[in-house]
Amino acid sequence: MNERLRWIRNNLKSQNIQGMIISNPVNIKYLTNIEAEGILLLTLRENIYITDERYLEAVRRTLTIDDEIIVTNVRDLSAEDYENYFMFCENVGFEENYVTYATYKEFMHKYKINQLVETEGIIEKQRHIKDEEEISYIKKACEITDNCFSHILKYIKKGMTEKQIANEIERYFKENGAEGLSFDTIVASGKNSSMPHAVPTEKQIEEGDVITIDMGCKYKGYCSDMTRTIFVGEVEEHTKKVYELVLKNQKLALSQMLDGQTIKLISKIVEGNFKMNGFELMHALRTWSRTRSS
Repeated sequence: MNERLRWIRNNLKSQNIQGMIISNPVNIKYLTNIEAEGILLLTLRENIYITDERYLEAVRRTLTIDDEIIVTNVRDLSAEDYENYFMFCENVGFEENYVTYATYKEFMHKYKINQLVETEGIIEKQRHIKDEEEISYIKKACEITDNCFSHILKYIKKGMTEKQIANEIERYFKENGAEGLSFDTIVASGKNSSMPHAVPTEKQIEEGDVITIDMGCKYKGYCSDMTRTIFVGEVEEHTKKVYELVLKNQKLALSQMLDGQTIKLISKIVEGNFKMNGFELMHALRTWSRTRSS
C-alpha cells in the first residue's frame, strides 16, 4: 500500500478512528498524487476515490497498483452504497479545519455515520515534515523564482506599469517550468509600496521609486515565495536607514531560527528592535508549509 496511506491508517487506528473522509484537495494530492475533483474515503477494508467521468481516466493514469485505491464514478453510486461505506465504524474522522458545518451535516446524513470526529489536523501536521522528494520540488520552485528575479531586474524600465511587470513575471514562470503562481503577484511602486499586499495598478515606474515585488511559483504542487525591494535611481537617506534596519532584523531573525525556538519569541525580539528605532513592525514574522497551496 501507498506509504502515506499506510501511515495515516496506522495513526487513525491508534486514535480509535476506523475510517476517514478526506475532501481537502491539497491533502488528497499529498496522500495520492491525484489532482482531480473528488473525495477520498478510507474505510475499514478499502481506500476509495469518488469522482465523475470527467476525471476517471486522469485519476486511473495517476494511480499505481501499490496505491490500492478503488476509483468510483459518483454517478454509479446509490444511497445504499454511501450507507455501507462506514457501516461498522464507531468513529469516522474528518478534516475539521477544512469542512464547513453544512458539509459536516451532509457527511453525517449521506454516509449514515455514527460519530464524525475531529482528527486534529493529522495530515497537515505530517505535511510539515518534508521528505527528500518534496525538498527537491521546493528547491526547483525557488530556482525558477531566483531566475525570474534576475530576468525581471533587466526587464524593468521607467514608464512601465506595475501590471506590465506582474504580467511579465507570470509569463516567465509559465514558460520556464512552473505550473503557475503560488499567489497573486504583488508589484507596488512609489507610494503604493507602503502597502504589503498591494494590487498591481496602471501606475508607471518613475525615477526615485521604491518597488516592492512579492512573487512565487508552483512546481509539482510545491510553492516558492520571494519578496524583494528595488530602487529606481537615487535612494533617499531616510529610505536607506529604514532598509538597513529591516535587513538587520532579517539577519537577526534568521540567526534565531534554531531547533526548539518559537516564531512568537523571534517576532517579539524583532518587534522590540523596531520600536527601539521608532518604527512598528507592520507585517508579522511567520513560517508555513504549503503544498498546492502546503
